[in-house]
Amino acid sequence: NLKSQIYMRFIAESMLGRLVRWLRLLGYDTVYYPRIEDSALLRIAREENRILLTRDSRLVKARGLRQFLLLEENDPFEQLRSIIAAFNLKVDDKLKNAETAAASSRCILCNAVLNNVSREDVKNLVPEYVYQTSTIFRQCSGCGKPYWNGTHPEKFRKKLLEVLYGKK
Repeated sequence: NLKSQIYMRFIAESMLGRLVRWLRLLGYDTVYYPRIEDSALLRIAREENRILLTRDSRLVKARGLRQFLLLEENDPFEQLRSIIAAFNLKVDDKLKNAETAAASSRCILCNAVLNNVSREDVKNLVPEYVYQTSTIFRQCSGCGKPYWNGTHPEKFRKKLLEVLYGKK
């Protein structure tokens, strides 16, 4: 159901960095450590009740690992397709328009929650043109990165439509 999807949480092993970015853009809580020992990765997955995303067949054989998806694809978009299919994720809402895509709830860099902020809050963090022409801003509660409705959300939406449905 949709409610359980909102709270679906992932942890991705180090070979899946490009995939992580797309999951976060879709609003999924996805932790990622580029350099982490397998034992620590498995411990976090268990303790935080996260679904392990991996390409390493050894990892999925670990004792006590309850939720995982072994990805066989190399391409991050093929991996994304596999995850959407495996967990029956509903991503259509995020593809309706660029504004919706921009309203992602997660920072693509650090996975922290994005908050709505005023223009004044980000005045010194965004280019002058963006400050003058944009009205909606979000900011990462973790690293402080600002987000706004620019050309990226539309590119994101078009790329996902292409990847998921073959539409351009």
